[in-house]
Amino acid sequence: MNNNLVFPQAGFQRFWRSTSGKIGLILTVALILSALLAPLLSPYDPAVDRDYLLRLVGPSAKHWFGTDGLGRDLLVRVWHGLGISLLVSLVSVGAGLIVGALLGLVAGYFRGLLEIAIGTLADILLAFPSILLAIGVVTVTGPSLQSVIIAVSLVQIPIYIRLTRSMVLSLREQEFVLALKALGASDLRIIFRHILPGSLAPLVVQATLSTGTATLEAAGLGFLGLGAQPPVPELGTMLSDAFKGGYALSSPWTIVFPGLLITLTVLGFNLLGDGLRDVLDPRGN
Repeated sequence: MNNNLVFPQAGFQRFWRSTSGKIGLILTVALILSALLAPLLSPYDPAVDRDYLLRLVGPSAKHWFGTDGLGRDLLVRVWHGLGISLLVSLVSVGAGLIVGALLGLVAGYFRGLLEIAIGTLADILLAFPSILLAIGVVTVTGPSLQSVIIAVSLVQIPIYIRLTRSMVLSLREQEFVLALKALGASDLRIIFRHILPGSLAPLVVQATLSTGTATLEAAGLGFLGLGAQPPVPELGTMLSDAFKGGYALSSPWTIVFPGLLITLTVLGFNLLGDGLRDVLDPRGN
C-alpha cells in the first residue's frame, strides 16, 4: 500500500517544495474563495444591474473591468461567472469520477462479461472527440447549465473507468487481497475497504487535472451558445456575447477579462495537479 495516500508530513513537505504545486494551490484557493464571496460582497441582479447610457465604457475607477454591451459592470459579471464555471467544472468532474470509478472497480475486480461490457462502453465514448460528444449531448438535452454538467460528466466517465480498472487489476492479485479472500472477506469489503483506498492517489491527481479540462469544455459550450443562457453570467457565454455583438475587437476588455479568468482557472488546477502527482505518484518518489 502507498503510504502517501494519507498525505503524511513527508508528503506535505515534498508538495511544498514543488513550485508548481504551491502556485497552483494558492491560485485555486484564491479563485474558489473569490467565487464563494461574490454573492456576499457584490450581489448581482441581471434584470437591474445595467445602464444603457454606459454601454461599452472602458476600464475606469468606477468600472475596473469596464462595461459590456448592455452597460453591465464587467467586474461583477466576471466575478459571478467564475463561481458558475467552477460549480459546473467541480460537479461535472465529481459526477464523472464517482460513476467512472464505480464502473472501473466492477470491471477490474469481477472481470468476465462485465469487464467486456464496461470496457466497450468506455471505448465507444472515447472514440468521439470530447467536445463533439459534449455538443451532441447538449443538442439532445437542450442548452442549459444542467445540460452542460451532464455533457461534461459523460466525457469524464471513460477516463476514470480506464484509470480505476488498471489500478484494480494491479491490486486484486496482491498478497493482502488474496489473504483477505482466504479469510472469508466479502467482495464488497475488499473493494471498498482495501482496493478503492489503494486506487485513490491517481484518481485524485486525475480529478484535479480534469477540472481544468472541464472548465475549458464548459466555456466552449457556452461560447457556442449551448451552455448557460442569457442573462446568466457565465464566462464562455460572455465571450460569445462579445463576438455576437460585434464589439469584441473594438472593446477588447469584454473578452480579455472573461478569457483571463478561464485561463487562470485552468492554469491553477493544472499546476495543482502537477504538484499532487509529484507527491502521490509512487513512481516519482
